[in-house]
Amino acid sequence: FHLSCVFRSVQVKRKTVVTHFDVLLSFGDDSLGSLPKHPRCPLTPSLSPRKRTTSQSKTEPPLLRTNKRTIYTAGRPPWYNVTGTTFKEAFVIGLCGGSASGKTTVANKIIEALDVPWVVLLSMDSFYKVLTKDEQELAAKNEYNFDHPEAFDFELLVTVLRKLKKGKSIKVPVYDFTSHCRRKEWKTVYGANVVIFEGILAFANKELLKLLDMKVFVDTDSDIRLVRRLKRDISDRGRDINGVIKQYNKFVKPSFEQYIEPTVQVADIVVPRGGENFVALDLIVQHVHSQLEKREITVRSALASAHQGQPLPKTLSVLESTPQVRGMHTIIRNKDTNRDEFIFYSKRLMRLLIEHALSFLPLKPVQVETPQGSIYEGKRLSGKRITGVSILRAGETMEQALMHVCKDIRLGKILIQTNHDTGEPELHYLRLPKDISEDYVILMDSTVSTGAAALMAVRVLLDHDVQEDKIFLLSLLMAEMGVHSVAYAFPKVRIITTAVDKKVNNEFHIIPGIGGCNFGDRYFGTDTPSDWTESD
Repeated sequence: FHLSCVFRSVQVKRKTVVTHFDVLLSFGDDSLGSLPKHPRCPLTPSLSPRKRTTSQSKTEPPLLRTNKRTIYTAGRPPWYNVTGTTFKEAFVIGLCGGSASGKTTVANKIIEALDVPWVVLLSMDSFYKVLTKDEQELAAKNEYNFDHPEAFDFELLVTVLRKLKKGKSIKVPVYDFTSHCRRKEWKTVYGANVVIFEGILAFANKELLKLLDMKVFVDTDSDIRLVRRLKRDISDRGRDINGVIKQYNKFVKPSFEQYIEPTVQVADIVVPRGGENFVALDLIVQHVHSQLEKREITVRSALASAHQGQPLPKTLSVLESTPQVRGMHTIIRNKDTNRDEFIFYSKRLMRLLIEHALSFLPLKPVQVETPQGSIYEGKRLSGKRITGVSILRAGETMEQALMHVCKDIRLGKILIQTNHDTGEPELHYLRLPKDISEDYVILMDSTVSTGAAALMAVRVLLDHDVQEDKIFLLSLLMAEMGVHSVAYAFPKVRIITTAVDKKVNNEFHIIPGIGGCNFGDRYFGTDTPSDWTESD
């Protein structure tokens, strides 16, 4: 890979500054020279200028927005192995550069060109320290140095980025540039295949550097940065021109020369001209794609061949097969049962299942006074609350039965679908109630065959700090394979169902099961499109 043979260049240690090609590269163990080509979104020539008054850290799932709805066009593949342990960490790109150098523009261009699902943009601006009253007064007079390392909460930043890299759900503070303080509401960020972390001092902390898989320095002329800063701070942040220039000369320029510019030495890639340098951005995108390919794993095929012949786990509880239960199974398993009867008897079974599941919740003794003035020795839930989470679409059918049994229960949703090309489950969407980590969670899916979707859903809950022994997986029907898969990966999760069938066919349908089509189609009266399949 000899750029210097074609373009005029200057050699600097291990890096090559290509003055006309405008890209600086550092070749380590993973050479960029032999990267495969990947289909991706084209690099567009420009983005609309940003206008903001608060720090920007956000999740970028693949979306197609219309006037009426949001369609999730791609899913997040498994980030864990068959043991339920996080196997592949998020790929973290660090973007460093002076104030107004175009780091956010570069980050958005990379996101646009990567064309991979579930990208998170984490801004260092979110991690400014909470200022004291005296410091806020200095900031109002443009006398506080926001470009100094002491202005940032590196301890919180390292903790947040480390958790995000490991696949955990995190909460990011939102910094208000007009009032120089953090807002009360923090932003929840989750589900990163790629994390783009940008900030003026992104390379200034040793612990941060250890978390970065790729380090990119955005190098922009100081005059251009000053003009951008003037425009941004005056129009977007409501500051006067004299204050901006004063702050620039007193703090911004000296801090850049002392703390920011020297960190270019640790960069893997230096990008002159920022977001306009399409060649450099293209090389970054190719390298990220190659690294993501190396991290691909398969889960469903491994689950299908594991745990054969093993006894059913002790964490499994099957509803007693009374004549009533057996009769309802006969009706819903019958291919000739009409939809009305299928729904009616499915609902009956769901309610029995949920009532049975609630008996496993820990209760504490409590005394209450009856209307007759006597004391009754009773029981009450030993915990804060119960939350229901359905695995869409079929798991949603169980929500009504849960609401009939548990008054005012909070509900969450997780959409998991099977990728037809890979056969793997993919996470497309989730909406979980706040502070779910403190709750007992009833996770609902109508059927579980291989356990791939259930495994992913449990992993999502654990990533949101729900305790494993507080998760109850409920399903009308399970295959032995799915029971073993969940129990092996998460031995503390309580598994509760109305029946367990022994076999799964080559299409991963339970045998004898509830029918050739999936449960959701029979319940909602729909036909599955050829390119859409619920994961089970």
